[in-house]
Amino acid sequence: MIGSWRVQQVARVVRAGGVIAYPTEAVWGLGCDPWAEEAVLRLLALKERPVEKGLILVAGHIEQFEFLLDDLPERWRDRLAGSWPGPNTWLVPHRDRLPEWITGRHDSVALRVSDHPLVARLCALTGPLVSTSANPAGRPAARSRLRVEQYFPQQLDAVLNGPLGGRRNPSLIRDLRSGEIIRPA
Repeated sequence: MIGSWRVQQVARVVRAGGVIAYPTEAVWGLGCDPWAEEAVLRLLALKERPVEKGLILVAGHIEQFEFLLDDLPERWRDRLAGSWPGPNTWLVPHRDRLPEWITGRHDSVALRVSDHPLVARLCALTGPLVSTSANPAGRPAARSRLRVEQYFPQQLDAVLNGPLGGRRNPSLIRDLRSGEIIRPA
């Protein structure tokens, strides 16, 4: 188990506007504070990902997304609560409550509540994080810290070392409004 001091240290880096790498359920992720525009734009540049595509936000508990969920229909809130924590990412209407550098050109934002213990501990200290696979566009997602460091040598502000969560594939992505599967698991 990773020491809480290391999680706290990485959380400080996030709060200071840093870009980090961390293990998730299936692959290594890159993350930062979603409210820190400079950090998000730096993360997107590292990934060679256009801002228009939007990003996933991850939390450790559903309450961390309450500012986005508080006035959703009860049936939608129940759908989310019944699938989290776990490998389910939902496209949720953001109603202009998030900056464009997170939502891109979309009227929804991708949200996930992780069941990975390190992600949950980190988010408990930072709030929701940007969560995108640790790889440059077009390359396979990193499944080891070594691969992260090969992809981004000396370019990250911190790496939270730890094991992946044991899943083979990234999370299922579904649209909350229609239930349509956007990306199978």
